[in-house]
This record gives sequence, C-alpha cells and structure tokens, in this order.
Amino acid sequence: MPDNYFARYLPILIHFSLAALLATAIVLLSWIIGYRRPTRAKLSPYECGMTPVGDARQRFSVKFYLVAMLFILFDVEAVFLYPWAVILRDLKMFGFWEMLVYIGIVLVGFFYIWKKGVLDWGGASTGRGEV
Repeated sequence: MPDNYFARYLPILIHFSLAALLATAIVLLSWIIGYRRPTRAKLSPYECGMTPVGDARQRFSVKFYLVAMLFILFDVEAVFLYPWAVILRDLKMFGFWEMLVYIGIVLVGFFYIWKKGVLDWGGASTGRGEV
C-alpha cells in the first residue's frame, strides 16, 4: 500500500466535515436566535386544515396499514417494469413471456386482496380478528 493512500481520501473527508459543521451551525443558530412565540394555535396539531377532533393516540383500522403496505408492494412491483421495458428488445420473446408470468403473479395478488375486501373502505366494519 502506498504511503499516500489515505491522502487521496482527504478531500472527501474535508467535504463531509464541512457539510456536518455547516448543518450543525445552521441548526444551532436558528435555535439560538430564532423568534419563538408559542400560541395555542401554533401548538395545536395540524390535521390537513381540519379542526382536530379527539385524541391523537386513537387506534387506526388494520385496513389502513394493509392499504399502505399494498401501495408499497405494488409500487415496487411497478418499478420492475421500467428496466424490463428498456431492455425488451435484447430479451426478445423470452423477456416477453417472463414479464407475462410476472404480471400474472401480481394480478393474482391483486385479485386476492380485492376478494379479501382489503380495498373496500365504505362497507360495514368487520368483526374482531377479521380482515
């Protein structure tokens, strides 16, 4: 290993140090010289322009979390379509049939959650333990 091996990383170390120093300085200065006048309106929780009702620590329906997880799941699955579309000509028919299998698996999952009622928000609430 050459003697000046770590000297090549000195500029990046200086860059990270300056960035951390600047970020810390900005946060500290805003905290020290910031204008603070807490009022009842400023301290109330913001709920998308609506007047807050009830306790903020209430329980959410399981369907809320299921829909959030499903959004992430299908969003990630949609991301796989972009690289496939870029190299489709190189893959020829093999890539086409593989993507049909992939989309078929995604559709099976979609129809499963649809039949399970996860996407139905307007119906009557389900009993305890049911999804």
